[in-house]
Amino acid sequence: MAGVADAAASAAAAAGSGGNGRRGGSPEQQDSGRGEPKTLWGSSEPRPPGTGPGQPSPQQRTETLGFYESDWGRKKKRNLSDLSLLRFISAELTRGYLLEHNEAKYTERRERVYTCMRIPKELEKLMFFGIFLCLDAFLYIFTLLPLRVFLAMFRFITLPCYGLRDRRLLQPAQVCDILKGVILVICYFMMHYVDYSMMYHLIRGQSVIKLYIIYNMLEVADRLISSFGQDILDALYWTATEPKERKRAHIGVIPHFFMAVLYVFLHAILVMVQATTLNVAFNSHNKSLLTIMMSNNFVEIKGSVFKKFEKNNLFQMSNSDIKERFTNYVLLLIVCLRNMEQFSWNPDHLWVLFPDVCMVVASEIAVDIVKHAFITKFNDITADVYSEYRASLAFDLVSSRQKNAYTDYSDSVSRRMGFIPLPLAVLLIRVITSSIKVQGVLAYVCVVLFYCGLISLKVLNSIVLLGKSCQYVKEAKMEEKLFNPVLTATPGKPAGKQRGMFKSSQGISTDEDGSTSVTNQPVHMKDNMPSLLVTSNSDQFLTTPDGEEKDISQDSSELKHRSSKKDLLEIDRFTICGNRID
Repeated sequence: MAGVADAAASAAAAAGSGGNGRRGGSPEQQDSGRGEPKTLWGSSEPRPPGTGPGQPSPQQRTETLGFYESDWGRKKKRNLSDLSLLRFISAELTRGYLLEHNEAKYTERRERVYTCMRIPKELEKLMFFGIFLCLDAFLYIFTLLPLRVFLAMFRFITLPCYGLRDRRLLQPAQVCDILKGVILVICYFMMHYVDYSMMYHLIRGQSVIKLYIIYNMLEVADRLISSFGQDILDALYWTATEPKERKRAHIGVIPHFFMAVLYVFLHAILVMVQATTLNVAFNSHNKSLLTIMMSNNFVEIKGSVFKKFEKNNLFQMSNSDIKERFTNYVLLLIVCLRNMEQFSWNPDHLWVLFPDVCMVVASEIAVDIVKHAFITKFNDITADVYSEYRASLAFDLVSSRQKNAYTDYSDSVSRRMGFIPLPLAVLLIRVITSSIKVQGVLAYVCVVLFYCGLISLKVLNSIVLLGKSCQYVKEAKMEEKLFNPVLTATPGKPAGKQRGMFKSSQGISTDEDGSTSVTNQPVHMKDNMPSLLVTSNSDQFLTTPDGEEKDISQDSSELKHRSSKKDLLEIDRFTICGNRID
């Protein structure tokens, strides 16, 4: 046992001395204990002669800018040497990529290009249709309105001969026609007190920059006064034709009539100043004012393109462009008449005015195309939306021909586009009567023939427009709305009145005074039920009982599908859609 203890103690001492030697020994001895001896510079080979401890081997490290690089640096340099300039140029010339990896993106970009290419055609089709709608409403003032006023006056005079068969002396449409005719005649005579020549020389004496500012102010004033003027005319028509059994809630017909006369007279003067400013621009020697006025159209692109638009906003802008283009055509006609009168109707002077007229028209068309193309591009609106706009305008024309129409077509155009023909007609009559002198029997015969030609043009235009409108309504599948009128929630009306409106859709219209009248329009109840629902979430919350919430949720998809077309029929020129009016 003593021998075994001595052997164990000697072995432990040997192990302790060996561990201390490895910890305190040289690095060579430490590495030798791990198996393979290593030198100071990291290799297993012995140090070359002439190199001391801590000095690199010249065979393994080369000096570069005063530093020695290691083996991995030499390998990296060898790899970089393969990337020569020729190899880089070759790679740039031969490298490829696949567009099909992002097919959806490039397909969308291609469709945008196709949409921009389709915009001029679709826009001009809408403009062409809208301009003829404005022309139809404008010719109505000169052709059919005098005949309708004559028939209404004849009925009023001969009423005692036939007896009082009706509670009304005249029909509401006849009352409105007489009011329009009287306003037209009164404003025409009032325009004789406005001196056109004095206004022309007063405007011509101003500087170019002042005229530019005046013209811009006139455009803004025209939009503002048009929005308020149509309300004045509608208030007059409703006040004059409102059933007398109701409680009087207005100031009377006479104050409304004087307000309407004042509006038409002021608006006619405003348009007259616009025409005079354009005439000064045409007759200026250096054409600087005309150039500035044309450049004002391109400023309109900046104010419209880089703003968010929805379909309803674009519809308002399209109606505004139609009205603006037609108004410019009438202003150019007035300018040509005044200039031809000054040059004694010399046909050679007409060719002098022709380039300037074409320049104004071409700039207007180019600005509209560029503006609508980029608006549809930035807001992801397809070109098919203009077909919907055209169908909405056609729906107004077709619905005004129904037996249960609630307004005249010229008034619906005024509300939809903001085009009010009365002030423009007063100014044009004033300019024509002052520019053309009618003397002799032959001259009056020519006037009668010209009036018959205007009537023929109006009738032909109305027939063609009605046919096209029916075609557009059928293509848009809007025929059912002619027989199933969409009932919208009217603010301030109780539920009983809404139920009365619902009865009228069945063929029996119940007035508030208790009288009933039968209409001839067929109505299908089942098809008309979804249109009675209110699309607004707030209105659903306020007016819908709890038991009908499931029905609303079931029909929500159908309402969303048809909401765009419904909204277009309810939007006029001055309805606020979103955050702007255009």
